[in-house]
Amino acid sequence: MTTTHEARAIDPAVLKRLRERDDAGCAREPVTDPEGGAPLRCCLRHSEAGERIVLVSYAPLRRWAVETGAEPGPYDECGPVFVHAEECDGPGPGPGYPVELHGARRVLRAYGARGNILGGKLIEIPKERAAEVDHALREVFADPDVALVHVRAVEFGCFMVEVRRR
Repeated sequence: MTTTHEARAIDPAVLKRLRERDDAGCAREPVTDPEGGAPLRCCLRHSEAGERIVLVSYAPLRRWAVETGAEPGPYDECGPVFVHAEECDGPGPGPGYPVELHGARRVLRAYGARGNILGGKLIEIPKERAAEVDHALREVFADPDVALVHVRAVEFGCFMVEVRRR
């Protein structure tokens, strides 16, 4: 089956700026993660105990809009994301959905080329079947007006990963 989309970690150049001053304009202090398990948006995996991480405010749609010339207006959100406190190796190989960050309930929020929300799809897929999320993403991208998708956690609304057409 052809992959029509690609999950993207936060770009290393953007990460560098976020570690200095985040999208809310604040300098955040790194911490040593005592237990592990924080969803890292820099490498699309969970942190391990003892890793240095930082919680920063991130505006994913704003970053995409600057790159594409879109005008998301009121859809421009800024929220918390965990990243490594220092540069890391980024995500592992593969274009598909990052199953390590999957939780049982996610929302696939679709955006149009202008940055407006086109709709969303609630998925309830157990972690053991996380590879099935790629099928749900293909369904969302079947709409030619969908330019990108943000995967978000249902319980907290947190941005998990950006998915774009390939």
